[in-house]
Amino acid sequence: MLKWHTPLPAILLALSSPVAAETPPDPTSLITPAVIEGVTEWLSNPIVALSINAQNELRGALTQDNIDALDQQWRQEREASDKPLISATLSAPLSIYLLRIQAGSLGLYPEIFVMDANGLNVGQSAITGDYWQGDEAKFQKTFPVGPDAVFIDEPEWDEDLMIWRAQLNLTVTDPDTGEKIGAATVEFNLSELQRRQAPNS
Repeated sequence: MLKWHTPLPAILLALSSPVAAETPPDPTSLITPAVIEGVTEWLSNPIVALSINAQNELRGALTQDNIDALDQQWRQEREASDKPLISATLSAPLSIYLLRIQAGSLGLYPEIFVMDANGLNVGQSAITGDYWQGDEAKFQKTFPVGPDAVFIDEPEWDEDLMIWRAQLNLTVTDPDTGEKIGAATVEFNLSELQRRQAPNS
């Protein structure tokens, strides 16, 4: 009699993962204008603009050396027991709001973070690798471009979660003035988004 030494679902998962990894979904066809509109709706919550404007007033005049020092502090705190900068950011009202949005998405958003006019994090749903995003495409292809800028990054295969992920990046504007004040990155679980958009879902 044949005995399975590994649970059958795990074997099926192992067999299917290389195939999935070789065929990335097209994020631009999945992250449709309607999907983007859904994101902009919850980004229009007043807590988003209020938080960005407050940080722009606080840190708008930072030099690049100041920004680099903050980014270095963040990276060091990731490995330290004392995390004053990380703790202050994660406990901010905007971070709590983004965490609620992430939880309410039921797996659709693995990560969300919002940046100020310098590209520094203002709020986030989880600890990011760095504090300054200003040197990355997610910021450079949104905030400096204009208030209506949208940039969808290339898909990436997450080996641990066995899902395809892609980031939607967009400029955040002040609802009162229409002027750009920062940027936001919303990472999508493309595998889940594709499932939800399937005809029989």
